[in-house]
Amino acid sequence: MADAARKRIWGWMAFDWASQPYNTLLLTFIFAPYFATVVGDGAQAQVLWGTALTVSGLTIAVLAPILGALADTAGRRMPWIVLFSALYVVGASGLWWAVPEAQNVTLVLAAFGIGLIGMEFATIFTNALLPTLGPRSALGGISGTGWAVGYSGGVVSLVIMLLFLAENYAGLTFLGRPPAFGLDPDAREGTRAVGPLVALWYLVFMVPFFIWVREDATRALPRVPVRQSLRALGTTIRRLPEDPSLAAYLGSSMLYRDALNGMYTFGGIYAFGVLGWSVVDIGVFGIIAAVSGAIFAWLGGKADDRFGPKPVIAASIWMLTGVGVVIVTLSETAVLGIPVAPGSPVPDIAFYICGGVIGGAGGALQSASRTMMVRQANPARMTEGFGLYALAGKATSFLAPALIALATDLTGSQRLGVSPLIILFAAGLVLLRWVKPNGGRAAQWSHASSSA
Repeated sequence: MADAARKRIWGWMAFDWASQPYNTLLLTFIFAPYFATVVGDGAQAQVLWGTALTVSGLTIAVLAPILGALADTAGRRMPWIVLFSALYVVGASGLWWAVPEAQNVTLVLAAFGIGLIGMEFATIFTNALLPTLGPRSALGGISGTGWAVGYSGGVVSLVIMLLFLAENYAGLTFLGRPPAFGLDPDAREGTRAVGPLVALWYLVFMVPFFIWVREDATRALPRVPVRQSLRALGTTIRRLPEDPSLAAYLGSSMLYRDALNGMYTFGGIYAFGVLGWSVVDIGVFGIIAAVSGAIFAWLGGKADDRFGPKPVIAASIWMLTGVGVVIVTLSETAVLGIPVAPGSPVPDIAFYICGGVIGGAGGALQSASRTMMVRQANPARMTEGFGLYALAGKATSFLAPALIALATDLTGSQRLGVSPLIILFAAGLVLLRWVKPNGGRAAQWSHASSSA
């Protein structure tokens, strides 16, 4: 492989490393559980958090395929990545103002939503570059290694956060010292610094991406009128029933990715409210999940290259469904519904194990999912394809948060509130049966003609 091509691949992977802390630190292990402190009530925080994710998800669902079509029309993706990177940085930075028992909770959630939208849309356009990085037979390994690099970035950023910034109830970091840089633990400035840290991390580590990743001029997409591109998008959506494999895959991924995101986003809040964990405890849980995710994303990429993405996806869903059952039956006094002695470490250990499985299966699942989308989509409209993929991921992204919020509100139990995730995983697994490993006839024809 030529040096320029290798640098282009590593530059593309730099996006995973740079952007992963938004998921690891903000969406899951640091800011999400800390948000309960901002609100002052765990159950109410879970309802507000679910509502914010619902609004952000609907915004992404509506705009993703439209922006993908417009990018294909313009023939370039890099300007869009720059634009949404700016939203990422601005939104993450704004979380510094999330003071305990804040009166500006709406503004805090708005900043989080802006950053999340920036991260999701930047991901759409970088994912659309995946097919240009190598032959189809190597894309599983490239995708898996990219996810592993991303999880590694999440681990490193989380370790930095725990060692030097995030304080526990006693105002001390994992090292037993006050937060670095003279940050005030009483005002939770160490934990609040997670937003600026995520923004700075992204700014620094996106440099290789913008230096080494160049859009291939020999594969540049022809410029066509915007109206024509949007009409083509409408045609693609209307004709989805004519490609049962693509339609089934979009439906399946819509459900299982929604359930997985539910596990990620509510895992920290669950541990805080059900098991009484501190932010530092949840951070350790996050390290276990992220290390497991890095390892199994890489292994999943190798399995993807050998067996194809579909078996990897199915195995991962089965594992995550099992985790969902364990979580629903887990409390400080019971595991799988079996009582344990008061003060027993078994529930904590069980949840740490669940974290490792969530990280590992989740990493392999997400890596294989984007290579499966490459197999299903039309290569001539790949950004539109990943826009539809994002639409599928967000069209019901309100469903898991809304169902969790509703179940929590109705039962008054955070533990029972996450039970809808089991149903979503099972439904995704059922729809996967109709997905052809190499895509539907239209996708196969397009791939064949592009390689002829």
